[in-house]
Amino acid sequence: MEVQEKIAMVKDRARKNFSKGFNCAECVLEAVLEHVDTGLPKEALKLVTGFGGGVGLYGDTCGAIIGAVMAVGAVHGRTDLPEGEDGKAVAKAASRQLYGNPGLYRLFNQLPNMIKNKYGNTLCRELCSQWQDKWFCRDQALHCREIITDIAEFAATLIYSDKNEIMSKSFGDNVENLKDAPATCDAKG
Repeated sequence: MEVQEKIAMVKDRARKNFSKGFNCAECVLEAVLEHVDTGLPKEALKLVTGFGGGVGLYGDTCGAIIGAVMAVGAVHGRTDLPEGEDGKAVAKAASRQLYGNPGLYRLFNQLPNMIKNKYGNTLCRELCSQWQDKWFCRDQALHCREIITDIAEFAATLIYSDKNEIMSKSFGDNVENLKDAPATCDAKG
């Protein structure tokens, strides 16, 4: 099966999941668990249930983004820290895994930036602000389904991409204002 077909299967399943009653985070992760060999059991879906509505309807980060981060992490995330006897050297190597080029933060940073670039925000309360008085009406549900579909497709694209290539992309918006050169504690003083 071609990669584009696999991506389409994840995207379509995530879209259909919303109509079945899964929340935004569950939609994305369930679709990946169904179509990608992550090594995780189906029970891992329990981990994202609370992220719907931006964490239990609190309205923070869109649950679909969190589901996508967890789905991509199931494939590309790290399970152990680097080995070694020297604690400082291990900590530096672990930091390079995250901040370096290639680095894991460069990969995961793409997910919220994709949604922000397309929809203008990553917060559930802002993405759905026009429906605050009629929460979960048909128009809001259709809007959320589109976000779910888009982020599921993007997550699947990242999953099936060359890991070093996607971990070498420039940072998008981020709290440290990092661009191509990673900041380190030494560089920051």
